[in-house]
Amino acid sequence: MVKLTSNMEDYLEAIAFCANQEGIARVSDIRDMLGVKTPSVTGAMKALAEEGFVLHEPYGGIKLTAKGRRTAEEVKKRHAIFKRFLEQVLKVNPKTAEEDACKMEHAVSKETMEKLHAYLHQIAGDGTK
Repeated sequence: MVKLTSNMEDYLEAIAFCANQEGIARVSDIRDMLGVKTPSVTGAMKALAEEGFVLHEPYGGIKLTAKGRRTAEEVKKRHAIFKRFLEQVLKVNPKTAEEDACKMEHAVSKETMEKLHAYLHQIAGDGTK
């Protein structure tokens, strides 16, 4: 299994966010969301396709594979947990919490993430999933 870079995880998260009802995302939407140039998106899609995370035809839409969906959902979950912790526990303003959660979601161990999730669940009792 290949270790994804934080940039590649960001691309998977962006694809999941930008996908339409049929699960198809457009290069232009991903580019605009991430603030990168079109060739950067195209290169990332090629690399993600080679590793089995996306299906992408040149000049066509991008669709996450089952592997890509699982990975994108994990990244989104880590992001949401960190954002919630920063906002609700540390009282960080929402804009800063969003920016910091995006950075932190890539750099934490599975053990730490599980313990943070359990902590948030314990203090709130609402079962953040």
